[in-house]
Amino acid sequence: MESEIITAYVGIGSNLGNRAGNLLLAVRGLTEASFIIHRLSAVYETEPVGVPNDQPNYLNMVAEIHLSNISPSQMMARMLRIEYLLGRRRIEPKAPRTVDLDLLLYENQIIETDFLTIPHPRMHLRNFVLVPFNEIAPQIVHPVLNQTIQEICQNSKDISKVERWKPVIEENNLVTGNS
Repeated sequence: MESEIITAYVGIGSNLGNRAGNLLLAVRGLTEASFIIHRLSAVYETEPVGVPNDQPNYLNMVAEIHLSNISPSQMMARMLRIEYLLGRRRIEPKAPRTVDLDLLLYENQIIETDFLTIPHPRMHLRNFVLVPFNEIAPQIVHPVLNQTIQEICQNSKDISKVERWKPVIEENNLVTGNS
């Protein structure tokens, strides 16, 4: 019997250390966790939102993932493990992080438990999620707001800066940001 293929969307971010390398390691971690990466947005450099102002800028992207036989809670547990393996420690809320994985949507399911809320409760308020999400899946409908990602993105009141990241190769071959 064939299992149903589920589509989920994951936000990926980093603002500590080698941010681009952390994104790459997070994508690799997702594939090693039996998630099939179907599409990835470009990488965007973004201002920190909802955190202390003295934090470094983030690199953010969104992944469209296909999976089967993995529940939303199992998916979230695997994502938390990836974060942990990549050095994220949840000691201080809103602290800078090596990697941040957010389960944005899981098909059109609406889930609210102590462990997991889907759709992500703040995704519609954050351009750092909406801009890359809109790049890869503008016609996906938010199951609570009943608007497409494109409509939500166009009507966003978030004024934070979100720019497509342009890596710079320095003499020692390290990739750095354009900020």
